[in-house]
Amino acid sequence: MAVEVAPDIFRMEVPLPGNPLRSVNSYIIRGNDDGNMMVDTAMNRPECREVLERELSDLDVDMTRTDVFVTHMHADHLGLAPYLTGGRGTVFLGKEDAAFIDESDYWMRMYAYGVMNGFPRLDPMEAIRKHPGYRYGPLGEMNLRALAGGERFTVGRYEFRTVHTPGHTEGHMMLYEKEEGILFSGDHILFDITPNISLFEENKDPLSEYISSLKMTRELRVENTFPGHRTPMKDPGPRIEVLISHHLQRAEEAFDILRDSGPMTAMDVASRMTWDMRGSFEEFPLMQKWFALGEAIAHLRFLETNNKVDVKERGGILRYSPI
Repeated sequence: MAVEVAPDIFRMEVPLPGNPLRSVNSYIIRGNDDGNMMVDTAMNRPECREVLERELSDLDVDMTRTDVFVTHMHADHLGLAPYLTGGRGTVFLGKEDAAFIDESDYWMRMYAYGVMNGFPRLDPMEAIRKHPGYRYGPLGEMNLRALAGGERFTVGRYEFRTVHTPGHTEGHMMLYEKEEGILFSGDHILFDITPNISLFEENKDPLSEYISSLKMTRELRVENTFPGHRTPMKDPGPRIEVLISHHLQRAEEAFDILRDSGPMTAMDVASRMTWDMRGSFEEFPLMQKWFALGEAIAHLRFLETNNKVDVKERGGILRYSPI
């Protein structure tokens, strides 16, 4: 059941069956003659469509008068955007994320880089088809508008500004209302779980970007934070400090593993890191190993950027060593 979390702002918690995230938050900002704004959708799967359609009907939301602001490109946020807008409303997405939508080789490049970092050599499509982003991503045409950050939207009583916060994805965007201190944080700031920072390409350092984005967000005056998952909270300041500390500790954990065990692949490092899952790393489902690998690579790249780790390629495999 949709809950009004601020005047004319409604939170719809959409279940994600069988997914460790459990659910995703979608929001409706009720407008006037200028129409409504929806913030994030859910995965493109029947269970999510059914819940959202029921909630939108209960709120009497006309999707022909509703645009969709998507905080980032992951399927649990973007997946249903084409279906819900039907090509009529505009879908707003950060330009760096929007650039990936039409890249036909995106998934193959990710898989190839994973193999370079120690992921098992499988039939590429066998692995890719298991990824929830591939299985439940958007299908159909979208009236997509790319955002750079700093754009302004008037929706009903509110005046919003977009805020570019790279880290969780390169094009991650928040929606901020300065007067009321309202922040739609997407997956940039979560309160009950920790945002995943992953990397599957060269020449990027998402963890450094994420920490910089957190420090920038700390300067905003925020009274209500509406995240992409789990519980909304008030001031995000204390949580920001926890998130920065958490990721610095994870980087130190990765460094300690290298220092104790010598050169190894990112997959080897991931297998020795601590994870909030039952069982040994070998027992993890394939996709959980994939997500763990991405996080390990991101933290190793952060260490490399900070001159604590060296990486060398031999025989198509990357191995990391402490400096």
